[in-house]
Amino acid sequence: MKVWQALLDNRILLAAVIGWTVAQVAKTVIHIITSKSFTPERLVGGGGMPSSHSATVCALSAATFIKCGFASTEFALAFIFSFIVMYDAMGVRRETGNQAKVINELRDLFLEMKSFADIPPEERLKELIGHTPLQVLIGAVLGVGIGIAIMYAF
Repeated sequence: MKVWQALLDNRILLAAVIGWTVAQVAKTVIHIITSKSFTPERLVGGGGMPSSHSATVCALSAATFIKCGFASTEFALAFIFSFIVMYDAMGVRRETGNQAKVINELRDLFLEMKSFADIPPEERLKELIGHTPLQVLIGAVLGVGIGIAIMYAF
């Protein structure tokens, strides 16, 4: 029981978890509005608006800044971690999604041509993996706001 209480008392951890949760729920709601359908995978999946990667690490950084200060080692670590995660979300992960889209299109073409008949039709690569710069920016703003709110709400 003490472990759970300690975790709940850790506002920096709480800010990061709430940042991720709010971004994932927002992403799911936006997906429902734009696609007119509910996809449960959106609640935990990567990619989409807003970036839950950015919301999580920016909530972490903002909360760490408030608790530990600008010159602290903890803030330095959180800030650099945030930068790497957001850069990766816009770069490598986004490019991986673009490549998956092309591979899926080629796969579908081969299936139509009856080539590679041993390819299971249901095995498609995930295309929604990374984020656009706008998705990362919105996630970052959301995360900073959540980090500030959590740190000053208690």
